[in-house]
Amino acid sequence: MKASWNGVVVAESDDTVLVEGNHYFPESALKREYFTFSNHKTMCPWKGQATYLSLLINGELNADAAWTYVDPKPEAEQIRGRVAFWKGVKVTE
Repeated sequence: MKASWNGVVVAESDDTVLVEGNHYFPESALKREYFTFSNHKTMCPWKGQATYLSLLINGELNADAAWTYVDPKPEAEQIRGRVAFWKGVKVTE
């Protein structure tokens, strides 16, 4: 699977976990040079607290475009150390 935004691949892996229609990529699959800090957080009743990352590519910011569960609840343990995308980030095979 590949995750791309504005034509730039930001993550690529053959090892994704599909949860609720979202592919969760291992953190090691991220091209870190495109990711930047976000202080946004949300709470999921069954997965726990999500923390977000923003994308910064060619001077363009896509705020909160990726999320991860640093310490997921036990029922979501399969996505620990993984990152999913939204906000215009295309995930394709």
